[in-house]
Order: sequence, then C-alpha cells, then structure tokens
Amino acid sequence: MPRVRFLMIGGFLGAGKTTTIARLARSLGQAGRRVGLVTNDQAYDLVDTLSLRAQGFDVGEVTGACFCCKFNDLVGAATALSEDARPDVIVAEPVGSCTDLVATVIEPLKQIYGEQYEIGPFAVLLKPEHGQKILRGDESVGFSPKASYIFLKQLEEADVIVVNKIDKLTTAERDELVELISARFPDKAVLTISAKTGEGFETLTGALERPEPARRSTPEIDYDVYAAGEAELGWLNCTVYVESGAADDKQNRFPLDERLLELVARLRDALLAEPAEPAHLKVFAEAHGDMAVANLVGSGADVELSRSAGVETDRAEIVINARVAIDPDRLSEIVEAQVAGLATDHGWAYRIEHLQCFRPGRPVPTHRMPLGR
Repeated sequence: MPRVRFLMIGGFLGAGKTTTIARLARSLGQAGRRVGLVTNDQAYDLVDTLSLRAQGFDVGEVTGACFCCKFNDLVGAATALSEDARPDVIVAEPVGSCTDLVATVIEPLKQIYGEQYEIGPFAVLLKPEHGQKILRGDESVGFSPKASYIFLKQLEEADVIVVNKIDKLTTAERDELVELISARFPDKAVLTISAKTGEGFETLTGALERPEPARRSTPEIDYDVYAAGEAELGWLNCTVYVESGAADDKQNRFPLDERLLELVARLRDALLAEPAEPAHLKVFAEAHGDMAVANLVGSGADVELSRSAGVETDRAEIVINARVAIDPDRLSEIVEAQVAGLATDHGWAYRIEHLQCFRPGRPVPTHRMPLGR
C-alpha cells in the first residue's frame, strides 16, 4: 500500500495558513487526490476547523496543546481521516506560536511511522505585517524579542519560506521582504504568493510536490525563551449567542457580515487603546446554515471579511478566537465588554459560553529528535 504524503504548513499567527491549506486542498482535489486536513490549537472551539468544514473538507483536530506536545493525538487524528476513505495527502496546520516542529513532529513521524507516511517539504508562511518589522529590527513591532524569537526560529527551520499576502504589498515591499529573508537565511528557498487570490500559488504547489530535502541539522532552540515568548500571548476562545427578537419580525433582522465586521473593529480599537498587539483575531458566525468569517492580523491592519454569508438574520452563533500580547484576564474583559456594547447598541439579547482565557504553558514535546547534534 502506498504511503500517505504528509505536508505541514507552518507560520506565525495570522500568516494565512488556513486560507493556504484550503486552496492547496482544492488544488490537490482537482488533480484527483484525496486530501485530509488536521488543525491544531492550544484551546477548543476552533474557527479554523469550523471554517474548513464549512468549505466541505474532511478535517481532524488536535486541541489543548501543540502538535509537538500532543504527537500521539496528531497520529490519531491522521489515522481517523482514513476511516471512511484513505487520503492520498494529509495537510497539517500547527499552532502559529510553535516552533521546533522538525525535531518534534517531522522527524518522529519519519522515524516511528515512516512506513505509513511520506514526508514532504516543510513550508513556513511569513506574515508581512510583522515580518517587515521583525526582520528590519524595528522596535515598534508590538511583540517582545522573546515572541520575535519564535517567529525567526520558524523561518530558520523551514525548507521553504513563503511570503504570503503579496496582494497587499507593493512591488517594492515584496522585494524588500525577499531581500531581508535572503540576507538572514541565505540557504532558504523563498516564494511569494497570495493564498487569497491565487497569485504565485503554482510555485508553492510545485515546491510541495518535491521530495523532502535531506536535512543535516535542526535549529538550536532555547526552550526558556520559547516558553516565555508563547506565554506573552493571551489566548481566548469563546462562543457567543445573539438574538435580535422574534424570528417572524423582519424588522429585527440584521446583516450578519456587517455586524461581524463591526465586532472585530470594536475589538481592534479596544486593543489599540490598551495598547495591545493582536497576533491574530478570528471570528466565525453561523446563522441558519449560512456562515461568515472575519479576521484581524495586526494592530495596523484592516479588518477583513474572509468568508461572506450575505444574509440577514434574527440570531447567530459567534465563535471568537483571539491571540493578543496582553494579560488573558484583561483580554477576557475587553472581549466581554465589546460583545456587550455591540448587543446593547443593536438591541440584542446575548450570552457568552465556553469562554477559555489563558497563557500557553511551557512546551513539553512527546518526542524530540534533533539532527546534527
């Protein structure tokens, strides 16, 4: 029986991993290959999973810690994808604040399960909003050097560095980013794409079809700095239920997309007032089977509607995933206040459920198999 090809698409929070793996899965599916996806998060109720399943993909999920700390759960999720129809390719999306993934995920998968999985190149997406500042050494990056350390270590362990979101960049900005990356990591292949528009995407699919490169070493990781960098982020997931009035009263209906954008904009403005840098803010809304997703990937970024429902509704279920450089209890206060403000301004009844807020704990990998030591 042929081995399942395993691809992992990494990158910092807000780099566009979910949009990228969705486009990659569609491309592989159009080529006649069965694809399974595995998402990952430190918490539960993942916008990524909801969004990908809404697009019709077969999605497994590893929650409560990163792939490296829940390696056996990753293998279990990949195995479960084979229960109905064995995939040809599994694409895994790790937590955006994690690094050291070659030593803790890829090498263990090769050495323990090499008869089942064929490993492809490890692609890491670069988020322009923070990449420009970190690579320039800009002091106004919004994160401490410890959080920036994670960002740079992710690039260091990549087989392929992918500058995403080039539809937002001028030619000069794109060229500067490529030059900054090449100067810092001269041995890395660097690609430029827009997962949103598809520009340059064929270069990524082509790179991922190649054999896994022969690695001679994996990066040295200072787990004290790594853990401290992750712990600087407040992590919040919650579900909000809103209702505007009687379902048969058309005057009570509200435009789902507009209100979702308004909620994320309120959160952005409240975080700016702290000030607190958002690494990523994703909000998913579902109303009577119609779904919308809005995103914010940095304090200076615009709120984006990445999936439009295009409907008016009297009620909605909203899932908020926020990763922000702020104390998690304060993040919870901000989210609760902005949800309450939105509900009050529009005359909604609301309730918040399943709220989790915390700082990620110290990474403790199930396996660690570094190379070149």
